Amino acid sequence: MTLPDPNQLVAELVALMRPALTPETAMIGIYTGGAWVAEALHAALGLSVPLGYLATTFHRDDFARIGLHSEKRPTHIPFDVDGRDIVLVDDVIYTGRTIRAAINEIFDFGRPRSIRLACLLDRGGRELPIAPDFLGQRL
Repeated sequence: MTLPDPNQLVAELVALMRPALTPETAMIGIYTGGAWVAEALHAALGLSVPLGYLATTFHRDDFARIGLHSEKRPTHIPFDVDGRDIVLVDDVIYTGRTIRAAINEIFDFGRPRSIRLACLLDRGGRELPIAPDFLGQRL
């Protein structure tokens, strides 16, 4: 199976997202795969709110079993979360557990007005009732 071109998927996401977002919409990329996707989307959409980055390590339900990842990066959210529309970005959604952990991390910073999810690829196999609002391609 040939995987789709990630740059083409980013362009498709931009086209889907542009009419649904305002310049004041905030964006957060999930380390590691979602960070580069969020950087590309943030730049292409011209959002005025600085880009945030999120680490889900401490909110994962398998933390006790797998421990810390060798590459640990801190969550950095350079804006007020309270009352804000946020787009959470990851490269691939599979079980939904990483997204659940990311949402828990966001709520540690405040209560957003809304959180929408953007992903390049959907692998299926969901274990939680989580689905992307903006999707590049379903495998």
